[in-house]
Amino acid sequence: MARLPRGTRRWSVALAGLLLATAAAPAQACVRDFWVAAVPVTWNMAPNQRDAIMGMEIDPSRTVFGTVVYRRFTRNWRTPMRNTPDQDLVPGPLLKARVGDRLRVHFKNLDRAFDRPHSMHFHGVHYKPSSDGAYVPGFSGRDADVKPGRTWTYRLTAGRDSVGVWPYHDHSPSMEDSLAGGMYGALSIRGRHERPPDREFVVIFAPMGEFQTIDGRAFVGNTPVFHAKVGDRVQWDVLAIGSEHHTFHVHGHRWIGAGGRPEDTQTVGPAESFKISWREHDPGTWLYHCHVEAHMMAGMIGIYRVSR
Repeated sequence: MARLPRGTRRWSVALAGLLLATAAAPAQACVRDFWVAAVPVTWNMAPNQRDAIMGMEIDPSRTVFGTVVYRRFTRNWRTPMRNTPDQDLVPGPLLKARVGDRLRVHFKNLDRAFDRPHSMHFHGVHYKPSSDGAYVPGFSGRDADVKPGRTWTYRLTAGRDSVGVWPYHDHSPSMEDSLAGGMYGALSIRGRHERPPDREFVVIFAPMGEFQTIDGRAFVGNTPVFHAKVGDRVQWDVLAIGSEHHTFHVHGHRWIGAGGRPEDTQTVGPAESFKISWREHDPGTWLYHCHVEAHMMAGMIGIYRVSR
């Protein structure tokens, strides 16, 4: 076997060492800033005013109401943004980070319609009491009782035990009205070296008034339509808000559950959450829904489209 010239051998060894060091180097933790505000809106659970399952029209008086939601903004709350590529207003912004990251969530209460205090309370991450955001009379600080026009910065850390998907929500004195009106969102925390998916979908099951909603919408034609392509690695972030249990199901698909077995349904309870993923290979139009039949019939059903 021919030997490489001396200089070439040295260069090859150095290059191999550099590549090995680069591959072994951990991803750098960073500080991630998010700008979020509580904004009043008029929300419609069923913009097409139709129950597609039963083929019935729905009176707007049953689906339209005023509420307050989380909305993402550019720096210093200059310009409103979409919360995610697929959804706007409900749920709140999908906040993404990696293990070791520090998150600064800059929150402003712009609720001049109802003039209520609001806050942000985060599951799954580390923080000091001044970033808890949960109101307890006589104990809580301004983090849990942000008055209209005021701001607060929540300082969080994604630890090794933070990997996964977690809810956040209003936990102020206005919590009951806020949760019923869609004031919640999701945190998506990846491992230090975990590869992000090609598509990430947020599904939050929650009751609203007399209906059962996915991301604040009820019935096919109103609930989110998620899109993927064959070959995509998709991730579903599934959460529940409220006092009921739900069962997530996607037609024609399976995933590997916590016990290492294939599954096609998984139950989620109040404030619980999970993520599932797979490599997509089944083109077509599929249903996803809560498999509690009464919830599905009350609007908790949507469409998932996979193209070639």
